[in-house]
Amino acid sequence: MLRTGRKTLTASSKKPRDQAESIFSKAQTQYMSLNRIISEQDAVSEAREAKTARLRELRLEKEADEMAAAAALAASPKRVGKR
Repeated sequence: MLRTGRKTLTASSKKPRDQAESIFSKAQTQYMSLNRIISEQDAVSEAREAKTARLRELRLEKEADEMAAAAALAASPKRVGKR
């Protein structure tokens, strides 16, 4: 240890370093937390888009079946019954 006046060199440089490390640690924690939140939001968005696509396919399939049934009903000859 080198003595400069009454303070040692290591003691005088330790406090600012600790403060800098603390600030860096907080910034790093916030950055990691933000990345986690963004990842979670992306996962929710992807799940929502997949569900929407699946529901759209089911709706279009149902509408096509209904249109085919209506066309078959319209194309079938009407029975005229004798009484």
